[in-house]
Amino acid sequence: MNLFAMMETSGTAMQAERMRAEVVAANMANAETTRTATGGAYHRQHVVFAANAGDPAFMNSFNAASGAPGTSASASLATAALPDFPAPLLPLNPSGSGQTIPGVHIAAVVEDTSPPLKRYDPGHPDAGPDGYVSYPDINPLTEMVDLMGATRAYGLNSSAVQAEKGMIASALEIAKS
Repeated sequence: MNLFAMMETSGTAMQAERMRAEVVAANMANAETTRTATGGAYHRQHVVFAANAGDPAFMNSFNAASGAPGTSASASLATAALPDFPAPLLPLNPSGSGQTIPGVHIAAVVEDTSPPLKRYDPGHPDAGPDGYVSYPDINPLTEMVDLMGATRAYGLNSSAVQAEKGMIASALEIAKS
């Protein structure tokens, strides 16, 4: 029995949730960005989680429930280039078998394809000939809920790691006596 598998699995979830929080923070920071390097208003970004290699039944269920690419839940999202995030954490089993442990990683960061919001502001430098400015379709309340979800999931996985550490310490105490 591998005593550290749960900690490794929770570690992958913590890394994925941290990146999710970073994407949400970028969305919030760009809520009023009317001009990007590629032109036009900023588009909201979404994080897509995917299961690490492991139990195929779990992976299929997870990907279907999370709306991974190829499922109907992601039909309205277009794949965007990944920002400068570190490579997904895919820890190897301690046995050295080369297989990854069950867990999650960021499969993609996708761009929301909803059209920008139009606001009449003829004095704005990015206003069109009709006086309307395109603003990102970003709702700060939605972003805050997403951030709270990422924070809560991160905290729960941290609690799971602490509980596992306590169980390992108790097992070592039992073995010592």
